[in-house]
Amino acid sequence: MLYHYYMKINLKLLLAAFFMASFMPGALAQVTVVKLDGQKIYLDTTELNRNVSVGDSFKIITGQEKLTNPKTGKDLGLLYHYSPEGKIIEVQPMYAVGELPQKGDYTVGQEAVIEAPVQTITVQTPAAATVETPAAATPKKALVANRKIKTYPVIAREVISAVKADLNALLGQEFAVADTKGRLALYTEENNALHQVAEYKLSGGKQFLSLSAQDVMGTGKAQLFAAVYSSKDQRISTLIFDVTDNEFKQIDSMPYFAKELGCGNDKKIYVQKPFTSGAKAGDVRELTYKKGRFSSGKKVTSSRGNWLTGLNYFPVENDAENNFIYTTSNGHLRLRLDNGKYVDSPALFATAPNRVKYKQEIISFYPSVQAYDSNGRAVLAAVQNEAEFGILSESFGSYKSGKFHFLTYENGVLDVGETVDLNGFLYDTNCTDLGILAPQVVSGGQTVLTEIYR
Repeated sequence: MLYHYYMKINLKLLLAAFFMASFMPGALAQVTVVKLDGQKIYLDTTELNRNVSVGDSFKIITGQEKLTNPKTGKDLGLLYHYSPEGKIIEVQPMYAVGELPQKGDYTVGQEAVIEAPVQTITVQTPAAATVETPAAATPKKALVANRKIKTYPVIAREVISAVKADLNALLGQEFAVADTKGRLALYTEENNALHQVAEYKLSGGKQFLSLSAQDVMGTGKAQLFAAVYSSKDQRISTLIFDVTDNEFKQIDSMPYFAKELGCGNDKKIYVQKPFTSGAKAGDVRELTYKKGRFSSGKKVTSSRGNWLTGLNYFPVENDAENNFIYTTSNGHLRLRLDNGKYVDSPALFATAPNRVKYKQEIISFYPSVQAYDSNGRAVLAAVQNEAEFGILSESFGSYKSGKFHFLTYENGVLDVGETVDLNGFLYDTNCTDLGILAPQVVSGGQTVLTEIYR
């Protein structure tokens, strides 16, 4: 058992090294031509293990020949022949559109290669510090993000929430996803494809609200915490699953709403109990596991009636103490400072699709606000969804697209520093070891699992 444990760790490290290497600038990625339209070439990108961006270069493989040393007979590999170099002009979840400098005699089914531009990093020597008279703080203009993004193959489900964790005690990590039809599925990643290995279905009248994963029991693998709403008895609870031999086994349940907050080593599972008099949520408490039972611990902060999906509890102002961050009904992210006062972000975040009817009220579950540390500075990552026709339904609104905003708190201002435009919208998000897991719901009720690197 000890040997298996260390082998698993070593193999994970090797896989991690391979995973990072796949994102090296300038790496070639082979794809298939699926449509021709003059100089425009449509390329299937569903099997790539890295993100494709507008501006990447591509070339169609027009032929190949085997190279052999005539003296020794040694096989030297294949020599490829290519079309003139083109540029990627449009990127969609499952394909990219490239444009060649001139029309050529190409056919559907030919292979092509995509090459990301080589990135350079410029290091600047800091200028001497100057003392200036403080000016009134003004919001900064949002910058376009330059973050690495990995998209996984499309899942034919409308995913509400997804986690990536070591759930099955096997080599590597798995994905657990919950969809709008009350189904919970487990996927493994192999050869740039996702393979479903398990499924669990909720009974009638129940729907998932959020997923979280953390090793609370100390077993060496994560347990899965699924917040569930039952329309039959208008009850919110959390089902706790263990995954063994590719099977979901419910090991406990709690009359609380559970959600993971924080990222990496800072991640913890928190719970809150709905008020019995209405749709508001109770105080935030850390989940505990003692003597074989899961329960709520002491109160860590007041939720101010907000649900755990739309808030976070993380040291933003300084490392000494956690700050409370939550989404307000008028669209601001509100940060509670150490002195008890509040500071607001731009009004971008109140549009969320996940709504249920609870005790005669319609309640909103805002997309998660992720919080993590980046080089000694706290960063908040929050979702802005755009509604279709400006209409929201009682259960899961109608949305067309979304954005991921990355915010920091500096000089008394909570403002957006980077923005990632999405092709779909998000119900919920979670943290992975390396980034933010964002299950984008795209056209046709399908989902593209997307990892945006912190």
